[in-house]
Amino acid sequence: MITLPPTSRAFLCTRPVDMRKGFDGLPGLVRSCFAEDLLSGHLFLFVNSRGDRLKALYFDRDGLAVWYKRLEAGTFQVPPLRRLRGHRAGARPARHDPLRRRPLHRPPPQAIPRRILTPGSPGTDAPRRLIVVKISI
Repeated sequence: MITLPPTSRAFLCTRPVDMRKGFDGLPGLVRSCFAEDLLSGHLFLFVNSRGDRLKALYFDRDGLAVWYKRLEAGTFQVPPLRRLRGHRAGARPARHDPLRRRPLHRPPPQAIPRRILTPGSPGTDAPRRLIVVKISI
């Protein structure tokens, strides 16, 4: 859970973002997408083109933090960008929850025949012994 001060705002980039960007690439997107200062203490959200991955960028007292969320099923709903005209320009848009998930249709996985390999069987480089190490932290 991310706890933000009440004066902080959350900004969502409405165009798809390359998720390979990290601590060095995302601050440039903050300037180009939002025209905001990275050190303002606001939360900046970025979604990839498929809509199943989200990165959050936040600067607190200690430094820059990046959070990454990958959905196993479904997508994040990003509201479309609309231009308001006339008397509606002063009206506030309806609230939208970017973290609400929408189900994603994925075809069922195909059955893949599996070959059971045993140590020393022909065609394998499997070792003859298996060593298991238990590490306690």
